Amino acid sequence: MSTHASDPLAALGSLPGVADSVDSVRKAVDRVYGHRVMRRRSNEITSEAALRGARGSAALSGADWALEEVRRRTDFGGDTEARTVGAALRLGAEAGQLLSIWRQSPLRVLARLHLVAVGDAAVGAGAAGASGASGGGAGLGVADSVGRPRQLGEAVDEPLIEAPLPDPAEVAGRLDGLSELIIAGGTAPALVTAAVVHGELLALRPFTSYNGLIARNAERIVLIGSGLDPKAICPAEVGHAEQGRAAYVAAFEGYLSGTPEGMAAWIAHCGRAVELGVRESTAVCEALQRGAA
Repeated sequence: MSTHASDPLAALGSLPGVADSVDSVRKAVDRVYGHRVMRRRSNEITSEAALRGARGSAALSGADWALEEVRRRTDFGGDTEARTVGAALRLGAEAGQLLSIWRQSPLRVLARLHLVAVGDAAVGAGAAGASGASGGGAGLGVADSVGRPRQLGEAVDEPLIEAPLPDPAEVAGRLDGLSELIIAGGTAPALVTAAVVHGELLALRPFTSYNGLIARNAERIVLIGSGLDPKAICPAEVGHAEQGRAAYVAAFEGYLSGTPEGMAAWIAHCGRAVELGVRESTAVCEALQRGAA
């Protein structure tokens, strides 16, 4: 009991079914890491996993593009869907660069992720719009809100999640609590920590935009940094997208409920997402082995 009191995430690992999810994920990850292609072409698998993970995350945020369209495109500054895909790709490329900072200052990483997701072009466009507007407020809002938690009265653009928004004071308190848990470390399995980080950021939606993309990217950072998936070849975003938006929202409602059953269901959903990401990368390994990719 005392261990769980000092490490609340560890208590989640003892919920019914969670240990089975953790074990199943660990075995799946070990299998793909043991694939013969991984011994000589792991960098290619990592790159492909980042691409496919970005596509999956963007799909959940409303930009459900074909993989080859994501691969082909170079301009992501057009409409809302293009900006969403571009944001997902940039976040995927950034994740591996932030691992050491995440362990020391998760809030700094989250601010950086929002800056990366919005992108210089979007910030520039907002500033340009402000300079030409009579009131100047709308454009400036884009630039001023980047890289910091939202303030009272600021709207949040998150098309998939319709749960009530916590107020900024609650967001700040809960972000601090999450940060303290991450910095302190603990004995909870990587899957449990990743699922809680993902769920909490989705619940808080701390920024004015791209919260879903950032939550899923933070989940990826935890899975990589924990050592479960050090080469970033198990894109959980693929699995979240494959299970579908309705299943994602339903599982997330379990997290929001805070009940043991709801939390266990959310962790299991995240575990299944990792396993489906493993399946995707295993298929890539097989294709490379056949010379088909």
